[in-house]
Amino acid sequence: MIIDKVEHFQDYHFGPAWKLAFEFLSTLTPDSGDKKYPIQGDDIFALVMSYTTFAPEIAVYESHREYVDIQTVLVGAEGFECAFRDDLSVETPYADSRDAEFYKRAVPAQTRVDVYPGTFVMLYPHDAHMPGLMIGNEEKIIKKVVVKIRKELIMQNTGSGDV
Repeated sequence: MIIDKVEHFQDYHFGPAWKLAFEFLSTLTPDSGDKKYPIQGDDIFALVMSYTTFAPEIAVYESHREYVDIQTVLVGAEGFECAFRDDLSVETPYADSRDAEFYKRAVPAQTRVDVYPGTFVMLYPHDAHMPGLMIGNEEKIIKKVVVKIRKELIMQNTGSGDV
């Protein structure tokens, strides 16, 4: 997992796919529509969505096998809990159709981070994550974007086959 400011994305050397993802992010505004945005076919795409944040007690962790996520917020703020997927109990087995596996919530969370406009979280396939969490005790509507990059496009630039 990487947590940083969007303006620091060039400090990470993950190659052309990484750069393309952040170039796309720079085109979004709070008025960008909720939809799927193709960036490079099925290899790199983005999902812009709006929803109401919720309490962690009703949430589950998720992880992905085929894609690395870059998540940021366009409007509002959301909390994330993160854990290593190997440390969690599977609640819903992996499904290829949605590239997702879901896990029971670990209490307490291994890591908690709040994401605001201008910050991002990058999640590897081994990073189970629970986005959409309330900050404080109040539900709020947020707008966020998730950029999905096929993991091979990131791995080929890290010098490691383990992501």
